[in-house]
Amino acid sequence: MNNSFGKNLTLTLFGESHGPEIGCVIDGLRPGLRVEEEVIAQQLALRRPAGAFSTARVEPDPFRIVSGVWQGRTTGTPFCILIPNRDVKSGDYENLSNTPRPGHADYTGFVKYRGFADPRGGGHFSGRLTAPLVAAGAIFLSALRERGIAIGTHIARCAGIDDRHFEHIADDLQALAHASFPVLDPGRGEAMKAAVLDAARAGDSVGGVLETAVLGLPAGIGNPWFDTVEGLLSHALFSIPAVKGVEFGDGFALAELCGAQANDAFRMEGERVVTESNHNGGVNGGITNGMPLLFRTVIKPTPSIAIPQHSVDLSAHTNIEITVQGRHDPCIVPRARVVQDSVTAFVLLDLLESL
Repeated sequence: MNNSFGKNLTLTLFGESHGPEIGCVIDGLRPGLRVEEEVIAQQLALRRPAGAFSTARVEPDPFRIVSGVWQGRTTGTPFCILIPNRDVKSGDYENLSNTPRPGHADYTGFVKYRGFADPRGGGHFSGRLTAPLVAAGAIFLSALRERGIAIGTHIARCAGIDDRHFEHIADDLQALAHASFPVLDPGRGEAMKAAVLDAARAGDSVGGVLETAVLGLPAGIGNPWFDTVEGLLSHALFSIPAVKGVEFGDGFALAELCGAQANDAFRMEGERVVTESNHNGGVNGGITNGMPLLFRTVIKPTPSIAIPQHSVDLSAHTNIEITVQGRHDPCIVPRARVVQDSVTAFVLLDLLESL
């Protein structure tokens, strides 16, 4: 029952969706890292619901840093941040301990925690716990920016509609930094929003694909075999609720290419070694090669939908039909991008701390 991750840095998440507070503890942060509360607030705002295509549960997230910071800088001791839960409606979840929602962790959590898990709002499994992840991510992202490393994520695909690909990555990342609906082509973004609203009106939900780019990573980060850049990132990315697939570079499309097409040929650019293409997403042998790190994640449709679904009554051992109650996103993809940025920043900072 491990709720911590990391090697040189350790991140621990705690709390439940409808408990009094959620939060995280980070151990191993170097002393002197900048902690700007307004930047933390900005990152949390990117995660917050916005518009008709988001949940009606809107938490203001007035976080409190309770340890590890003095005069705006990390002290080197454990950093702890707390975020209260205020906008809760626990009555919507009264029957979930006996009637698990399809697609959720209600049943597996019931088995894992022997019936003692808090079922309200998904409890410890809830996407609500990504809020402290994002708050912590503000520190990780700032630390990487000071090293010249930039991270950004856009919605590559949503409800069957594709955004354009990364082109001028530095400019694209700058444009995405404060975008509430993170797409590279605003027109395609409007089409995505319309498709999400259509699904919501039908009581259904949609998923999508997020694409992340990282600029400024030096060559030589990562290890072969069990601590590869792809392996560590995938481990962390699959911890984000709703992520069901990860691919690096051209990913599964590489299966359709020949070696002459898939290989990224090397050349000199001044004193720097670069590749002529980036089919492998900036990684060879589990180690960064100095090119942009590129990867995508698949975000499944939100499982809480207003359409009747088959389930079971765990007490009576009977088959039943349920309709999920409560407030839910018809599409979680836009809000997940800042979580993906935060998790990515944590893994990369952890790797860099080993140098």
